[in-house]
Amino acid sequence: MSCISSNRKPSLSQIATNDGHAENSPYFDGWKAYDSDPFDPTENPNGVIQMGLAEHQLCFDLVREWLVKNPGASICTEEGVDKFRSIAIFQDYHGLPEFDRDLCWRTGVRLLPVVCHSSNNFMVTRKALEDAYAKAVGANIRVKGLLITNPSNPLGTILDRDTLRELMTFINEKNIHLVCDEIYAATVFRQPNFVSISEIIEENQEYNRDLVHIIYSLSKDMGLPGFRVGIVYSYNDAVVECGRKMSSFGLVSSQTQYLIASILSDDQFIGNFLLESSGRLATRHKLFTHGLRQAGIECLNSNAGLFLWMDLRGLLRESTVEAETDLWQIIINDVKLNVSPGSSFHCSEPGWFRVCIANMNEETMEVALTRIRAFVLRNGDKLDRKE
Repeated sequence: MSCISSNRKPSLSQIATNDGHAENSPYFDGWKAYDSDPFDPTENPNGVIQMGLAEHQLCFDLVREWLVKNPGASICTEEGVDKFRSIAIFQDYHGLPEFDRDLCWRTGVRLLPVVCHSSNNFMVTRKALEDAYAKAVGANIRVKGLLITNPSNPLGTILDRDTLRELMTFINEKNIHLVCDEIYAATVFRQPNFVSISEIIEENQEYNRDLVHIIYSLSKDMGLPGFRVGIVYSYNDAVVECGRKMSSFGLVSSQTQYLIASILSDDQFIGNFLLESSGRLATRHKLFTHGLRQAGIECLNSNAGLFLWMDLRGLLRESTVEAETDLWQIIINDVKLNVSPGSSFHCSEPGWFRVCIANMNEETMEVALTRIRAFVLRNGDKLDRKE
């Protein structure tokens, strides 16, 4: 056996070396700012507060109580249940909220945004769908599917029945797939109620069910991102078969499956958990929006999710993505809040920001609101000149 020596570095594939991972983006920059200077009420009170993470920490005490009462469902003991928290809620930040990294990096898939507008509260309309489709066709791009989140991330709104029916009609006419991400389904905290695409399918037998695929996880509704439990529910047997084969590369551990099955089988606990979660999310939403309103800041009217869609258009020096990025840099570096700019969600209107509100305790929330109010007070004259 012989080896050929070379001074050249081993070459890597384009997938390994391209920029599809999008680490050079505001979303990752915000995380890096937080990681290098994390807020702590005693050790680092002037640090960056994490408001870029859509995580549900408001109800973890309920899960903890269940674990204490049901030690046989887990390898965790009552003495070790506090360690369970750090494992259950662990999640890294190597994923962008608008799916760019998750869907595109390794596959070469190209995402084309369906442009929505604040004038109608960012509703998805048939015209918006047709415009996006026509633009793709005009660019000689073959459209293979439509991806939606319901409830919406980052808007915190739901798609009503009429809109869902319009989506089904659209994908059937175009003969393209519909992937519906319903990961925030149980975070709805007031009317109108959530409607799954699965309910719409049952209304009309003419719909081609092979085109519809639903994805879900326990990361948001139950606040268990560290468990890495996800679900693909497809009406297409070929997709299910493919998913079954690929799942061998990312199986959920047996002990995790057993624990989750035990929790979900407890109907009384789940019912109580969902009611309590809804109430706590409603309270947090009310407190935060009220605090922002006191500072002269409005948010999109929402009823779901773990975040707010905050309107800071009045603080932009001009209505451009560059101005939005400049404002975001000030919020990160001076105000010390990690929020996500609308451009990272492909928002067509500069000045909107996603603010996560369920991943902190009430004391940290008050610190965040105090910082926001102080910032607006220093720049308050600008809020009156929205373009």
